[in-house]
Amino acid sequence: MADSEPNWEWYRSFLQVLETGSLSAAGRALGLTQPTVGRHIDSLESALGLKLFTRSFDGFAPTDAAQELQPYAASIAATAAALRRAASSHGSGVRGTVRLTASEVIGVEVLPPILAALQAEHPELVIELMLSNRADDLLHREADIAVRMFQPVQEALVVKRVGGIELGLHAHERYLAARGVPRSMAALARHAVIGFDHENAYIRRLQEKVPAFSRDRFAFRADSDLAQLGAIRAGIGIGICQSALAARDRRLVRVLRSQFSLTMETWIAMHEDLRGSARCSVTFAALAVGLAAYVNGV
Repeated sequence: MADSEPNWEWYRSFLQVLETGSLSAAGRALGLTQPTVGRHIDSLESALGLKLFTRSFDGFAPTDAAQELQPYAASIAATAAALRRAASSHGSGVRGTVRLTASEVIGVEVLPPILAALQAEHPELVIELMLSNRADDLLHREADIAVRMFQPVQEALVVKRVGGIELGLHAHERYLAARGVPRSMAALARHAVIGFDHENAYIRRLQEKVPAFSRDRFAFRADSDLAQLGAIRAGIGIGICQSALAARDRRLVRVLRSQFSLTMETWIAMHEDLRGSARCSVTFAALAVGLAAYVNGV
């Protein structure tokens, strides 16, 4: 290994080549030329004394060494981004960048008006929104604040429970007019049901309570909650939707209310090191108030 410390730019190029599989695609993503990205990879390999990629018929294939280094390089990238966000906040008033992470439906359907009001009050605040359900985003500094549908249990986090979001079965009025309204859970077998494609622990628990929610019975399958919501709105069938969200659209009708109701606990969390950050504190507080209003149907 060479004595020189690798340049951060080399790691950025390394991560992009890993993701895209080619120098040209990595260059386009980074705004660099292909030869520049190639020099970065050569320099990093020389500094580390490792072969990171081999050229294959369809691009650059990572070596075992590259695969092992990837999480460390990603951690460097997340830390560098967190450093830039912290630096952007210095000055008078509430300013700088706050990076949020939330689930698809919350991030797309619920947060925008909350964030619009926040930025109207603090116009120098910049919001970055990442749609993800990963539990470790905060500890890896990939985000400053997380909205989660489960209680974060990691240490070193400031955590606040917002409340329980009720989930119910909903369908578009157009679908129900054509297919009828089910009167029992057993009647769902005669309906088009919207559900998941791949199982996870939560879905397996759901199947134990609701046998009708098995993959082979679904007329529409998607692991994306946002895609399932789109299918409900399009009139494809009956699916699970947040009741507070469905209540915003009179064309979405809840069915089997007394027989199907789930509660999804909602939490906000941020790293405890950010407790003294004005940009993060005001954002955390705004999310707590706005999400509580949403949960309570205000």
